[in-house]
Amino acid sequence: MPLDKYGIAKRIAQELQDGMYVNLGIGIPTLVSNYIPAGVSIMLQSENGILGMGPYPAADDVDADLINAGKETVTLLPGGSFFDSAESFGMIRAGKVDLTVLGAMEVSDTGDIANWKIPGKMVKGMGGAMDLVASARNIIVAMMHTNPKGESKLLPACTLPLTGVNCVKKIVTELAVLDVTPDGFKLLERAPGVTVEEIRSKTAGKLIIEGDIPEMKI
Repeated sequence: MPLDKYGIAKRIAQELQDGMYVNLGIGIPTLVSNYIPAGVSIMLQSENGILGMGPYPAADDVDADLINAGKETVTLLPGGSFFDSAESFGMIRAGKVDLTVLGAMEVSDTGDIANWKIPGKMVKGMGGAMDLVASARNIIVAMMHTNPKGESKLLPACTLPLTGVNCVKKIVTELAVLDVTPDGFKLLERAPGVTVEEIRSKTAGKLIIEGDIPEMKI
């Protein structure tokens, strides 16, 4: 069966390496904080001015004043710190963030990402996404493989306004894990029970398939 949003977050958590500084975007990416592998110590950064975020709080540990960039309540690990947005974005723009995990509405097979605006719909603003995709050393996208109409979100070229160009390195969807290479999307893993044929049929961009594709281990 395809993964749900929690399964996507669990798979992305496997990409975390000890000592990383990581920024998690709004939506599915924020769930990654709940699945950090045992023995891996990372520092979570939020662009509204937090370094050292922990997992979501339990019901009896909610602090309404302690929120991430998505306005969700979070926890703070021992040694965590607060600072203003200028300091936060200085950190991001200086390339101090090792990994950014973002949601997306579209990704092209050259690594372009569109995730901040749908023309004709009201948006609050682009947030920190453009700074993050321009500055992070590695960018992983967490997204659904198709839109509600069943149309592929992995495209030859994005149709929505771009957030960044040639920046996405890896994509994890409910169906697959894919690397973005100079030749297109390279299929690395498939969700349990999902066939290569289904992934191929739902990927509009160029898809590279080499050898047997293993199932994800979640």
